[in-house]
Amino acid sequence: MITASPHFAQPARWQQLWREAISDPHELLKMLGLSHLQQTLLSTPTNQFPLRVPRGFVARMRYGDATDPLLLQVLPQAAELLELPGFTRDAVGDLASRSAHGLLHKYQGRALLIATGSCAIHCRYCFRQHFPYAEETAAANRWHEAVEHLRADDSISEVLLSGGDPLSLATPKLAESTAALATIPHIRRLRIHTRLPIVLPERVDAELLSWLTRLHVQCVIVLHANHANEIDESVAAACARLRDAGVTLLNQSVLLRGINDSADALAALSERLIECGVLPYYLHQLDRVFGTAHFEVDDVRALAIIDELRVRLSGYLVPKLVREVASAPYKLPLHDSRI
Repeated sequence: MITASPHFAQPARWQQLWREAISDPHELLKMLGLSHLQQTLLSTPTNQFPLRVPRGFVARMRYGDATDPLLLQVLPQAAELLELPGFTRDAVGDLASRSAHGLLHKYQGRALLIATGSCAIHCRYCFRQHFPYAEETAAANRWHEAVEHLRADDSISEVLLSGGDPLSLATPKLAESTAALATIPHIRRLRIHTRLPIVLPERVDAELLSWLTRLHVQCVIVLHANHANEIDESVAAACARLRDAGVTLLNQSVLLRGINDSADALAALSERLIECGVLPYYLHQLDRVFGTAHFEVDDVRALAIIDELRVRLSGYLVPKLVREVASAPYKLPLHDSRI
């Protein structure tokens, strides 16, 4: 009997869907019946952060709707060229918090591994769109320098996998990282920040679930959904599979003008999340990264929205409204007098 060589093994379904993602803004607009919006696009020669969006996520967008909240999160627009005071390329001080290759250590008790620079979707408000991933990715160094730093600091009990999106790594690569962490006795918890179960729920496959169930530490996954329309039945099923693997699920969102800056939108998101067993965690004020000013919501409006949510929802469904400030010892609540 002839067997296939492992070198010619078929990619996992999620990897194939990743490769089929849309990268041409004109194609995206044509698919949605919005070709007339082409004049609003960011011109290709100046765009260093290209479009990438899985076709399954596009299928959740409303045909013919130029204000669709999912479309506006991913469509490169000329507004990204606006240069306004206060918008920088490293708004949250990532580079200043670098403590080892691919490792950021901002807060007491936890440290963040830049696992990869890859994402299945390019969100236009991304606060790391200018991050030097080529020089600062822990996996590229086989995790060695970052792991040794973690081993030497027994005050760190929680490790965050971030990026990019850590679940864009193949599962064996993720297992390589956690095998290294397993040799550090003071690491008690692993937190994974990911958008893939939302935008590409096929990533939550049997191989990933098997890895999660074998972890030596408690695992928390922080998803990233900004609008209830992002969560269809395929996403709900992926969340159920993660919960069955013993994972605690939280969600963080970004407050975005014209996308979710209303109590109606955020209440619907919280209700949909809890239906899927996901607890709303953070609502971030926009990180003021160059190219994102058109998404910003002012603080007065943000606080008014949260006040209305507190009236309408149970307390556990109201996310914490926070802002990340470079050099601050934690994410600051928006009502904090220092903001």
